Amino acid sequence: MRPESPIAWGARLCLSAIGWRTVGLRPSETRYVLIAAPHTSNWDFPLMLLCGMALGVWPAWVGKHTLFRAPFGGLMRALGGIPIDRAASHHMVDQLASEFAARQRLALAMPPEGTRSLAPHWKSGFYYVATKSRVPIAMGYLDYSRKEGGIGTPMLPSGNLHADMGRIRAFYAGKAGRHPELQGPIRLPAEDEAT
Repeated sequence: MRPESPIAWGARLCLSAIGWRTVGLRPSETRYVLIAAPHTSNWDFPLMLLCGMALGVWPAWVGKHTLFRAPFGGLMRALGGIPIDRAASHHMVDQLASEFAARQRLALAMPPEGTRSLAPHWKSGFYYVATKSRVPIAMGYLDYSRKEGGIGTPMLPSGNLHADMGRIRAFYAGKAGRHPELQGPIRLPAEDEAT
């Protein structure tokens, strides 16, 4: 077993100081899409980063390309940010698949709720990025009811959307966001279209 890094140790100490803990281990895969759910508060992002660092994961994240302009562009990239031109959002899956193709290591955190407000569906980008990139989906979570965060066992998308989403729903059952009343159904729009 290799020794814990100072960053992981520091992140665990910070989490412990606020009464939180991590559960599970870092995925053994080096490239994967990391679901970040539930997402109901501005606190989710710093807590997700702390939990990731405590597990030895420094997740990348997607941001509007204008966030990456001077003077803070370098800092945003150093924090794991990947700029995306949302004016060309229909090409987002292709843009992110090209990031996976270009990197040996990439844990790309994507909050599929897409908003901290109640929404009728999850956004499907995480599923299609993983499918196109041929990388697994790891289910990252923050459970405010237990004050714990972690990452479940990654799954490779099978192409059967209903079966894959069934596994994802089962994983997130009982995990509560900071504001549970803002958690919408774990369902993609395509699931409704297929019925």
